[in-house]
Amino acid sequence: MANTFALLLVVITLLTGIVWVIDKFKWGPARKEARHLAQQQSSVELDENTLAGIHPENILIENARSLFPVIAVVFILRSFLYEPFQIPSGSMMPTLLVGDFILVEKFSYGVKEPLWQNTFIPVAEPQRGDVAVFKYPEDPRVDFIKRVVGLPGDKIVYKDKQLYIVPACTSADCGSYKALDMQYIGDKKYHDEEMTVQRYNEILGSVAHEILINPYRRDQVAYYYKQDDVKTFSYEWIVPEGHYFMMGDNRDNSKDSRYWGFVPEQNLVGKAVAIWISFEFYRDPNDLLPTWIPSGVRFNRIGGIK
Repeated sequence: MANTFALLLVVITLLTGIVWVIDKFKWGPARKEARHLAQQQSSVELDENTLAGIHPENILIENARSLFPVIAVVFILRSFLYEPFQIPSGSMMPTLLVGDFILVEKFSYGVKEPLWQNTFIPVAEPQRGDVAVFKYPEDPRVDFIKRVVGLPGDKIVYKDKQLYIVPACTSADCGSYKALDMQYIGDKKYHDEEMTVQRYNEILGSVAHEILINPYRRDQVAYYYKQDDVKTFSYEWIVPEGHYFMMGDNRDNSKDSRYWGFVPEQNLVGKAVAIWISFEFYRDPNDLLPTWIPSGVRFNRIGGIK
């Protein structure tokens, strides 16, 4: 869907741009010249309506010419600067909730062409703790949003609901696994979760953020992604060069790198930087209004993402 829209936007921008250029340097001057000639040959002053009827402009050309500046601005904004996204699931709770509308900074990880996501102007690399949007590796037509947990060369372990990381290093001794600092905040019941979950504050790199843990749900180790060149445990991964390990903040309700592997650098879309509006969609089954109509606005959620 995302790639289809990007392709459609490129095609429309290209076609309207071609019409705008031809009209600017060929059709427009021809119309102007014909009307100027008609005015010279007339013994009376011709009004605007009469002049418009001389060498009239095709309605399709007129619309394409008028639309091009608007389409071009949308194309530049969406492809290279900022793109809006809607959060469809609870995998990033409590950082992002269903109904949050976010802005993604497209140039955070490099300026890329909009169709195949090839980088032509490097800017920066993802940092541990970033909330990033990317093309789902198993279906690049789908956009996913998760938190960057593992960088290239990192060793990752997720066991008994605890995250361990050995940062990439070039020396012979990179040290042993270190559990990330976690501070228990309290229990909470969310509308989008069946059971009460535990809230923790986790320190990931230089980023402090909240995560959710369901103590009653076992780790689905049998479904974890099995890395061919890692022969130790099914809950251990080594991030390949040019790839990243992503996890949702809602640890027991997130389909992430634990289950399908790593995200190639080319799949990165951008960094989620802000929530610009947030809607609630909680309606009683007997409500007359359809469920897609918002039931409220969460103004307190508008702001930056960490």
